[in-house]
Amino acid sequence: MKKYVAEFIGTAVLVLFGCGSVVVTGFAEASPVWFLAVAFAFGLSVTAMAYGIGPISGCHINPAVSVGVWAAGRLSFADLIGYIIFQVLGGIAGAALLYLIMSGKIGGFDIATAGLGQNGWGEGYGRNFGLSTAILAELIGTFVFLVVILGATSKAGTTPVAGLAIGLTLVLIHIVFIPATGVSVNPARSIGPALFVGGKALEQLWLFVVIPPIGALIAGLLFKAKLLED
Repeated sequence: MKKYVAEFIGTAVLVLFGCGSVVVTGFAEASPVWFLAVAFAFGLSVTAMAYGIGPISGCHINPAVSVGVWAAGRLSFADLIGYIIFQVLGGIAGAALLYLIMSGKIGGFDIATAGLGQNGWGEGYGRNFGLSTAILAELIGTFVFLVVILGATSKAGTTPVAGLAIGLTLVLIHIVFIPATGVSVNPARSIGPALFVGGKALEQLWLFVVIPPIGALIAGLLFKAKLLED
């Protein structure tokens, strides 16, 4: 049970601090390079948790990561299901904590207007990219993320700085794809905020639940086939 609790806590931290970098700080309104702060908030959250809970659960904190690790033959199916359940619950808990924090704002907090750092695409979101761009961004982003994760944690590639390499990869993905979808590459990260915001965020949630695991599955199968692993 320890590894499931660890995944719950790690995913909650990722959502709280990653999405909080948008909602609590107000960087998007204050600076033209606000996306850099958001990118590093997500990346550093993963890095911190990699060293905090990595020895217990491997620090997946992302259903897509668990799918990729399972596809690579490094995780049992039973643990895959358990990980996903607790990651999703952790994502919801992180969003709930963020909403609770924002509810204490003097003058009130309108979640429908301000949001909770939810993902999306289309007119009025980011730089107005369409569905095809959103799919490609999430597919490619997740694939690259899993290639680094599986490579950095392979028997030949494991080093003390693997967590840092993985976190910085997430920073890179955010810097490029925030304008397209806000960057999910993580169904649990998208589910939590969408459940509280509702509306369009909930309507578009399907993409962030379906596409990242596909990108992760492709990467995992390449490692399983030894095409990307010695």
